Amino acid sequence: MSGQQPEGRGRPRLPIEDGFPIERVNEIAAKESRAKQHYRPVYTMHKWWARRPGCLFRAISLYSLLDEDTDPADVSVYEPGENQTLGANGLSSEDLVDAIGETSIEDPEPLWEFYPKDVRIQNKKVLDPFMGGGTSLVEASRFGAETVGYDLNPVAWFVTKKELEAGQTDPEKLQEAFEQVRDDVADEITQYYRTPCPNGDHEADVMYNFWVKELDCVSCGHTVPLFKDYRVAKGRYENDDKYNVLCPDCGAVTLVDDWQSESECNECDHEFVPKEGNVSRGGYYHCPECGQKESITGAISEQGIPDMRLYAVEYYCEECDNQGLERSKYKGYKQASPADKKLFEEAKRDWEARTDLHKYVPDEKIPKGSITVSSAINGNDVFEHGYEDWTDMFNERQLLSLAKILKSISRLSREVGDYLLLALTDALRTNTMMVSYDTAYNKIGDFFRTNSFNPPTYPVENNVWGTEFGRGTFKSSWDMVVKGVEYANAPTDRYVENGDTAETEEFAQPIGQNSEIHQGDMRTIDAEDEYDLVLTDPPYYDNIIYSEVSDYFYVWQKILLEDEYEGFDQEHTPRVDSIVTNPYLDKTAEDFEHEMGQALDVINHALKDDGTLAFTYHHSDEESWGELLESLCNTGFEVTGTYPINSDLMKFIGGEAVSFDIVIVARPTEERTPISWRNLRIRILNRLDEIQDGLEEHRDLTEGDIGVVEMGACFAEYSRHHGEVRRGGEIMTAKEAVEKIYGIIQNNALGEEDIFLDLLRAGSPSYDDLNKLLRRSDASEEELREKALFRVEGNSFVLGDWDDEKRQAYVQQAVEGDGDASALDKAHYLRYRYEEGKSTAEYLERWDHDELAELCESLAAASGDETYLNLVGLDVSLDSYTDS
Repeated sequence: MSGQQPEGRGRPRLPIEDGFPIERVNEIAAKESRAKQHYRPVYTMHKWWARRPGCLFRAISLYSLLDEDTDPADVSVYEPGENQTLGANGLSSEDLVDAIGETSIEDPEPLWEFYPKDVRIQNKKVLDPFMGGGTSLVEASRFGAETVGYDLNPVAWFVTKKELEAGQTDPEKLQEAFEQVRDDVADEITQYYRTPCPNGDHEADVMYNFWVKELDCVSCGHTVPLFKDYRVAKGRYENDDKYNVLCPDCGAVTLVDDWQSESECNECDHEFVPKEGNVSRGGYYHCPECGQKESITGAISEQGIPDMRLYAVEYYCEECDNQGLERSKYKGYKQASPADKKLFEEAKRDWEARTDLHKYVPDEKIPKGSITVSSAINGNDVFEHGYEDWTDMFNERQLLSLAKILKSISRLSREVGDYLLLALTDALRTNTMMVSYDTAYNKIGDFFRTNSFNPPTYPVENNVWGTEFGRGTFKSSWDMVVKGVEYANAPTDRYVENGDTAETEEFAQPIGQNSEIHQGDMRTIDAEDEYDLVLTDPPYYDNIIYSEVSDYFYVWQKILLEDEYEGFDQEHTPRVDSIVTNPYLDKTAEDFEHEMGQALDVINHALKDDGTLAFTYHHSDEESWGELLESLCNTGFEVTGTYPINSDLMKFIGGEAVSFDIVIVARPTEERTPISWRNLRIRILNRLDEIQDGLEEHRDLTEGDIGVVEMGACFAEYSRHHGEVRRGGEIMTAKEAVEKIYGIIQNNALGEEDIFLDLLRAGSPSYDDLNKLLRRSDASEEELREKALFRVEGNSFVLGDWDDEKRQAYVQQAVEGDGDASALDKAHYLRYRYEEGKSTAEYLERWDHDELAELCESLAAASGDETYLNLVGLDVSLDSYTDS
């Protein structure tokens, strides 16, 4: 047994249809997802949402770009490293071709041996119509494929463009450009991020400034700082069992043993419980003087934008570090001093005076949408919090610093300037007054941690340029860009060997050769029979409203790119044409399904007749899987396999709300053959038995993972007959089939009727055939013998059909006596009466017609006898139930 697709369709089979190394991919993916900057730094040059692990798309490419017709002359295998010797690792092109044929569902790893090798595959063309952050194109390009990408979003286009060009970019030229910007503006920026060192008469670097919003009490007028609690940060070093908290009385930053219990300030001896702030759930604040409770947004609507107060600083002192002081001395937290507040006011005056810099910050208003306005997707409304313009998300010191950097970048060529722009806009995730401090991990938060706009009540201000320590500064973002470019020039791969992570030598072939990308709607693609593989990660309903979240980067990028690249000349990124549900634009799930259908139709036309669509899919809604299957089938695809990505299908189909990810493989088809549901169900059960036996014996997979592979087999069987599956005289929809398939996967056992139909279809069954079926059944031989469904006479195996005397006797007793007649008993009884010319009307009126009709369809198909259809009044021919 091999693969998930039991029969050929006149096209070369792919390794990914025969088996996929789920265990090997997932063990790398789990590590890569936690440390992208080490595994594939090209993807950490700039934020894009919901990126799939690069190892996943590399594995899919390897298992999809090769097929059973691949010739050794079509491929090359090199050992990563300086010599790049063909076959030096003991693996040659011939070995690769042999591994393709040896790959199976029980053992998908012969081909996996080539995952860490530099494999080049000739004459392959790959399309990603929803390229997003470009992972698919980057990974496919490493195999020498010609890659083409489309995305409606200009930010995605720009990010992917720079990733693909990175392999042809000189890191030294980039570093020279950075140093030019550094010499131009770094000192001007860092002068505003200095603070008096608490250890002597000198200054330290500011890592982070801590701010709090303040509103007046609507009752007594007392100024209320909007703290949920008074934590500043967890203790470090020798104080790692303590917490730094803010004293609400004197404003000192003090160490306490337990921030959730009553504590005492080390400066003023004030007793308080740091856990008890002034902000409560639901967006309310209460006055500590009079106890009045009020909605924050309600107070903002009356009082205007809240005041901001600087209350604490995290610092690093290089001088104290060089003197050898303890770490908790030269790096720590302190109360904001008058000098700190004065310095901010100086930066504010500088910003207001430097009108020449104002064109280097966005001048657009924040557009209303599902994420900026309260909706079913996002409960926040930035407008209710007083935000109107994009610049409202920054303070004046940040705007001054960012504008200075952007102005300096504008003097550079696009070749190098684009990469500095990437670093700057990626740093916006942590250089905004829309982020708070992660007190448990002593670091600044990420603006897009929740993929929405959540205005914090006590934000933290980063050091924009950066110092020795700190996260998300421009300098540290630039380091990530340089590492990404260096990796793209000479990529490596990490993999797990004997439980340990190993890393290859550098590959000689850089990323992104022979690639092109387009900014625009993929539905305008007019390619016909052009691509060998479409590899993509499509949008999922309302999972992320990419157009709205990416606006945050777009309005800054367009300042320099508006006259350089198409797509950067609008106020915001495209909305209406995005294939996604969007409540604010009244784009419904039905709209999404219709538009995805259009997209799949375009993809089918773009693929070669023997091409492949491989994509990842993520959703927790059971109904969406039926819609997906129906969309694929309606646009001329059949599913040929599914594989899990760290998912648990068994919990999902058991009714638990579990989100999970699947790799789906589909091929174009024009063949749809008719079948009855009952016969399709038996085929599915037989297929599942083969798969389960092979996986349980040879693979180390969880029950949930096996369930996903089994679901792929079920989808494959169904999609070969989509639109031709009859049940009770009606055509089944894909959604109905998916619902039944879940039940089959859960139970996965042949019933009494299934066994009889399988034996009937065989024509001349044997006792051995019966025993094989019984091993996968919840029925017993004794029950079948008792019901006269079979008997053994001498050396002959006799199937108890409707016209067998002993079966007739049992059926008559079961129907007319006190027996509990099954649907099969009733069908045989009706057939006997029909042949005898006796009336069947009273029984048809009494019994469940749908159940009988469904069974009679299968009996007709299995026996080739249309009488069963006439028996229950089905006005269709046998051709509607069988392709024979």
